[in-house]
Amino acid sequence: MKETPVNRIMESTLQKMKEMVDVSTIIGEPMVTGNTTLIPVSKVQYGFTSGGTDLPSKQGNELFGGAGGGGISITPVAFIVIENGKCRMMQINNYTSSADRAIAMIPELVDKLTELISTKGEDDKEAEAE
Repeated sequence: MKETPVNRIMESTLQKMKEMVDVSTIIGEPMVTGNTTLIPVSKVQYGFTSGGTDLPSKQGNELFGGAGGGGISITPVAFIVIENGKCRMMQINNYTSSADRAIAMIPELVDKLTELISTKGEDDKEAEAE
């Protein structure tokens, strides 16, 4: 692909946006208070644009006019709460769809299944001991 001023504008814009947002922006650093750990979860939205044009010149020099820009929106959406070995998700906003509700229930479902499996294993061991 031919290197043009528009390419450089786009690369510069994307590089600056990468510097502003990383993985720890989406899943934040854990915060521990007593026996509870809170992990913030955020939604990141971004967009960018750039453009340019070659301008006519009477001197025969190549003239170029262009610009680029972008925007980022970071919205906190939930906390993952780990307390007494159990994990659950606390939504900040109301559920907007049934898919949101299903995703929020996954940590609790995993905890219940783990508890059920460990209880069944203990019952089996007790039955064998008798």
